[in-house]
Amino acid sequence: MFSPSFCPKCGGPDLGQQVPPGDTHERLMCRACGYIHYVNPKIIAGCIIEQDGKYLLCQRAIPPRPGTWTLPAGFMESGETTEQAALREVWEESGVRAEIISPYSIFSVPTISEVYIIFRAIALEITGQYGPETLDYKFFAPEDIPWEQIYYPAIRQILERYIEERQAGVYGIYMGNDDSGKIHFIR
Repeated sequence: MFSPSFCPKCGGPDLGQQVPPGDTHERLMCRACGYIHYVNPKIIAGCIIEQDGKYLLCQRAIPPRPGTWTLPAGFMESGETTEQAALREVWEESGVRAEIISPYSIFSVPTISEVYIIFRAIALEITGQYGPETLDYKFFAPEDIPWEQIYYPAIRQILERYIEERQAGVYGIYMGNDDSGKIHFIR
């Protein structure tokens, strides 16, 4: 986790961990000017995209674990909505232009300070072009998905549940975290 060496506000070198007045958490705080540097979770947004009973997966070209498969997703940028971030990441990683149907899953990973927000979406355009973070992309039938090569356990759980629900024709909204190891259904 990145922490600045100097205060971003006054440039002073006197940053330290302490609980600011009225706060409940220890924060990186400038002892000279009182600036508080908040280190908050990163948001990862992405989509489950289905077409003709097949699901879009991207093969990672970058660390961690290049060569493994995942849903198209990535870090949200400042100034974006979660929906915009998810659609941008789908485009950058797969060359697919998509439309979001609904939210599907929120998954917290507090150990690495990340929150995953996954949407249900449909493909509007498939260009065959993809970005440098992707080795390949493919729409897989459920029986052809390389389950053992899906890098993130949460992504695997989300995709498995989605495929079950698609067969039943009923979709929920799910949340969970890596502490519980399970995704819990909510309505």
